[in-house]
Amino acid sequence: MKLIYRLHNLLFPPKCVLCRKLLTDAETDLCHSCRADTPEHPHSRIKLPYIAQWTALWYYEGTVRSSLLRFKFRNARSYGQIYGRLLAMKLLQEQSEYDLLTWVPISRRRKWSRGYDQVSLIAQAVGQELCRPPIAMLKKDRNNPPQSGFPNAARRRANVLGVYKAIDPQQCAGKRILLLDDIITTGATAGECARVLLTAGAKEVHCAAVAAAPHQRKEQ
Repeated sequence: MKLIYRLHNLLFPPKCVLCRKLLTDAETDLCHSCRADTPEHPHSRIKLPYIAQWTALWYYEGTVRSSLLRFKFRNARSYGQIYGRLLAMKLLQEQSEYDLLTWVPISRRRKWSRGYDQVSLIAQAVGQELCRPPIAMLKKDRNNPPQSGFPNAARRRANVLGVYKAIDPQQCAGKRILLLDDIITTGATAGECARVLLTAGAKEVHCAAVAAAPHQRKEQ
C-alpha cells in the first residue's frame, strides 16, 4: 500500500485545494499561505429561515470560490474528501450536537449530467471523520433552475419552494439534524430543506457548509 501511495503521489502530486500550489511534505490539504491567509468564517449569529444554528469554513470569494467551482463543474470530486475533513474539524471545535447527519441533494438529472452529487461527497467525508455515516433524508423531485440565476432572497426562496421532500418522515421524528451544504448564499435552499425536515417531525435542524457568501461578513 505504501508503494502504491508513493507512486500515486509521484504521478499526481498533492496540491493545495484552494490555490493548487504543490504541497510540501509538511503540508496537508492546504498550503501554509492559504491556511494562514484565507479568512475563516466565524460562528454566525445571522438567522436563517428554519435553521437553529449554522456554520461555514470560509467566505465564498477568491481562491475559495475558484476551488468550489472546480469541485462542482470541473470534476474535481476529490475535493469533497478534503472539504469534509476540514468541515468535520470545525464541527468538533464548535462541539456541535446532533443526532443525524444528512445533506442537501441535487436532482437526478443534475447528478446524471455532473456525474456525482457534490454535497453527498462532502457528507460522506464528514461522516467518516466523525464516525457517523450520513443518511439520505431528502430527495429533490424537480430540476429547478440554479439558484445562482436569481439575484435576491425572495426569488431564491420561490425557486426552491416545494422542490424537496422527506424520504422517510419517521427518520426525522424528534431528531436534531445536521444538514450539510456546499455554499450558503441567502440560506434559501438550506432553509427550505430544514422546513421540510421540521414538517416531517425533526426537533431542530442545524447547517454546516464549506463556504458562505462574503456579504455576510458585514453582519457578523
